Amino acid sequence: MLMDDLDKPGSGSTDLPRGTTRKRRSLKLAGLIATAVAVGGVIYANIVDRVDAEAKLARTTLEAAVPRVTVVHPEAGAPNEEIVLPGYTQAFTDTPVSARTSGYLEAWYFDIGAHVRKGDLLAKINSPEVDQELDQAKGQLAQDEAAVKQAQANAELAKVTYDRSATLVQEGWNTQQRGDQDRLNYTAQTAAVAVAEANVTAQRAVVGRLEELVSFERITAPFDGVITARNTDVGALIDAGANSTSKELFHLTAIERLRTYVAIPESYSRAAQPGAKATLTLDEFPGESFHGTLVRNANAIDLSSRTLLVEVDVDNPGGRLLPGAYTFVHLSLPAANQSVTLPANTLLFRKEGLRVAVVRNGHTQLVPVTIGRDYGERVEILSGLQSTDDVIVDPSDSMISGTPVQIEDAKQ
Repeated sequence: MLMDDLDKPGSGSTDLPRGTTRKRRSLKLAGLIATAVAVGGVIYANIVDRVDAEAKLARTTLEAAVPRVTVVHPEAGAPNEEIVLPGYTQAFTDTPVSARTSGYLEAWYFDIGAHVRKGDLLAKINSPEVDQELDQAKGQLAQDEAAVKQAQANAELAKVTYDRSATLVQEGWNTQQRGDQDRLNYTAQTAAVAVAEANVTAQRAVVGRLEELVSFERITAPFDGVITARNTDVGALIDAGANSTSKELFHLTAIERLRTYVAIPESYSRAAQPGAKATLTLDEFPGESFHGTLVRNANAIDLSSRTLLVEVDVDNPGGRLLPGAYTFVHLSLPAANQSVTLPANTLLFRKEGLRVAVVRNGHTQLVPVTIGRDYGERVEILSGLQSTDDVIVDPSDSMISGTPVQIEDAKQ
């Protein structure tokens, strides 16, 4: 039923006053307006929600288009690394002991393995010929010394005669010829004294040489050490002539300190610095190490092996280490200046060279680097990076410089 029909007379409804009818109309109109406003608000809210959703979707799409990356910071300083190389020990002093005089071996007093001190008597040689030559030389020296005294006496007599003759010549009692003869005789006797004294000096040298040869009949230790070889026995003929090869009687080594020689590859030659510390290990001493010092190197690379020969000295007061032993020498490599380390999965292998991806100002930058030592999971970087750089982990092979990225998680 329409509202107008209700207002008409005779519509079948109860007739109401005119003011009441208008009031109802106003209320109905207000309700319609309120309904329209509510419906409009709902429509507006839906529109606003849709606009916000579209804006959020656009932002999400843009954010999703920027790759998110994980970065790490290079660690300053490479870890200490050492190289282990084979070497061999050698006695600090190693020398054969030979005879300096000929004869027959009369006795020996030390055998192999014996520890001796400097000056200890090792053996004695019986050399009667040398002894007789010494006695003869001493007799000749006595004769020469007597000849000197005789020459001196003759010279003194000649001087007295010459002085007297010179006075008589001046006074006219002797002829000038007589004075010249006395003067020349004095000069000759003075020269004879000089010759006799020279003969004594020469003969003393002969006696000294023979005394040295006689002293060589006693074979003594030239230094503290261990007898490692005895190559003679009682009664053996010892020939120390100038035209014969001297036979080695004993072999003596000093083992209080040992030299260890090791060949270092050329690429590690910077570890061969005099004064560097080294550690030695041997199979016969499992779990034990010996400490030494690198004292010198050859200062030249061997062309055949491309190695540098170095010497490591090791104290051996107890004599536990033996000369000639095979050993392993541990040498620490010096750290490279200003080097850093990175995980191996940060490297990019490109045709133009090795690169790492670094985030700078929100964009990637491919930085060329130089690799040092390889530690397995990490590598040493000698140049191209600093410890503050953000280096991308597991970079894509297609990554190029200038790509915008977001850092997802920074790890130290």
